[in-house]
Amino acid sequence: MEGTAFSPSLEGMKHVKSEQGEMLTKPFLEVCKLILPVLDKFGAAMSLVKSDIGGNITRLENKYLSNPEKYKNLYSMVGEEVEAKTAKRSSSCTNGLLWLTRAMDFLVELFRNLLAHPDWTMPQVCTDSYGKTLKKFHGWIASSSFTVAMKLAPDRKKFMEVIGGSGDVNSDMDKFCTAFAPLLEENHKFLASVGMDDLKAS
Repeated sequence: MEGTAFSPSLEGMKHVKSEQGEMLTKPFLEVCKLILPVLDKFGAAMSLVKSDIGGNITRLENKYLSNPEKYKNLYSMVGEEVEAKTAKRSSSCTNGLLWLTRAMDFLVELFRNLLAHPDWTMPQVCTDSYGKTLKKFHGWIASSSFTVAMKLAPDRKKFMEVIGGSGDVNSDMDKFCTAFAPLLEENHKFLASVGMDDLKAS
């Protein structure tokens, strides 16, 4: 692998904003997609998160593909659903963007923990990240299945070797968190501005 598992998404992030500073749908979804191979390396521990992220990407992508010009900007789909009063539906793109952003928050927190706590085991890293991000939005069932999954997290040293490839994995991981976190923050701010940032899982 040329570079680290983060190299493709770091490259992709350069194209997420338009010259006017708007979040673009396709490049944003691409960056989310490009980070999925890192999740693969977690094996079973992350299969729930991965299928959730994949489902939300597909939902947003299908909407985008139905009219690429109209939905070029990520927030245009949400604006349309808010006006139509369909944004709170579980199958809405707004809901898809909200949960995709939250899942990405979890990953950023997880990578930050890996950097900040070299002595933590992988289950510790995952559980702490989950507690700081997704847990407050999950009901009991989702929370329990997550807690069980975290116990299947791989050996930390092996994981870091696998995602490291031929590059400096700590440096790339840090760059990823630094560049991606503000984009997620922007999503939250926008979703909050339309009253959609506090939905919980059913």
